Amino acid sequence: MGNTCIRVLADENQINDCKSRLNELGVAFEKMSKALSLTGNEVRLKILFLLNEEGELCPCDLSDILGMSVPAISQHLRKLKDGSMIIARKTGQTIFYRLNKDFDTILFPLFDKIKPIKIYNHTQ
Repeated sequence: MGNTCIRVLADENQINDCKSRLNELGVAFEKMSKALSLTGNEVRLKILFLLNEEGELCPCDLSDILGMSVPAISQHLRKLKDGSMIIARKTGQTIFYRLNKDFDTILFPLFDKIKPIKIYNHTQ
């Protein structure tokens, strides 16, 4: 069974309007897609959440908080930095990371949805 459209008449105005909107929003879609791809990993989402909450953290702080090795944290930070979602600032030998404000409008609504979830035990 193939995917065939049985539409008799196309609404050319609707099609052209949709194409135009997608074209106008191309950069926004690209930015959102990149952000969602990077935040689709639980560890990276936690790192972004912590940076949002704390302002700046170094890899050692994140390692202690998340209970992971510094090299593992560094790999996640590299991906976030390569994706332009975080910015690094070096002080002496320590590198501090913070969120890139260009992603605020994408990330803040995500962080706003992160709340404790009650798990109910139905056997009690």
